[in-house]
Amino acid sequence: MTDSIDKLKQRLRRFAEERDWEQFHSPKNLSMALIAEAAELVEHFQWLTEAQSAELAPEKQREVELELADIFIFLIRCADRLGVDLVKAANEKTDINEGRFPVERVRGVAGRGSDFEP
Repeated sequence: MTDSIDKLKQRLRRFAEERDWEQFHSPKNLSMALIAEAAELVEHFQWLTEAQSAELAPEKQREVELELADIFIFLIRCADRLGVDLVKAANEKTDINEGRFPVERVRGVAGRGSDFEP
């Protein structure tokens, strides 16, 4: 998977360079674009029930896939511009979360991190 992400990162970098868009792809601008795309994703689920959100019609599913792709693209571009290895960072964050949220304390309980602090 890391190889796939690296190939996509290179493709996205090349796409931006060929269009002279690197000048616009600052971490600030990319993070703002990422949050805007995340808001567009949320719009697809607004007002749906939990069940409806899990059973999207095919055309809605396709729209959601494209929004997720936009989010992923901007996330990869932002990480690339900042020199962040997303897979490594995600593994490190998961290590932290495994310590913060031990199974025996949080299994089946929803809450924020501060809800589970000792």
